[in-house]
Amino acid sequence: MNWLRSHQRSAWIIGLTLLIPVVLYINLLMSLQGLRQGYQSQIDGLEPRIARMQGLIEHQEQLREAAGKVDKQVVNLVYAATADRATVSAALQTEVRQILVDAGLSVTNSHVLPVREEETFDYIGVKLTVTGSIDGLDTALVALAAYMPLVLVESLDVWTSRTSRFKVDVQAQTISATLQLLSLRAVQ
Repeated sequence: MNWLRSHQRSAWIIGLTLLIPVVLYINLLMSLQGLRQGYQSQIDGLEPRIARMQGLIEHQEQLREAAGKVDKQVVNLVYAATADRATVSAALQTEVRQILVDAGLSVTNSHVLPVREEETFDYIGVKLTVTGSIDGLDTALVALAAYMPLVLVESLDVWTSRTSRFKVDVQAQTISATLQLLSLRAVQ
């Protein structure tokens, strides 16, 4: 003990030198424990994915049958991939114009929009401006909803046409509308 009292500075240096490996060892153990917990959480995250994959493998035939049914239904809702884009665009414009005229609307302007190419479908659009009665517009929208291949209404702007102040007959009120319609063409 006399040596410790007479050589305090040396005792502190030796004690701290011996403490450094202990601290490094504890730090190493803690970092290894942290790594283990990280890997364990990754493993725990993989278990649900593996279970889903096993479920898909078990029901693979049912999924193939369902996908086949969906493919058959999609064929009825879109234009075929074998049809030319320009032909489809022109046919869509002609058929939609005829539907609107049959509903009692007057088509004042129509043009085919540029085809938007996507991964699985080409988006073929037509923009039309029509005038007529609100009942005619309602009839036209019902007819468009029933049309196959499917025609989607992308946008619809409706406004009333100006009438004189003295003639306020709501039943005979004329409206104008701008419709932007969309149909799909399969790519493959």
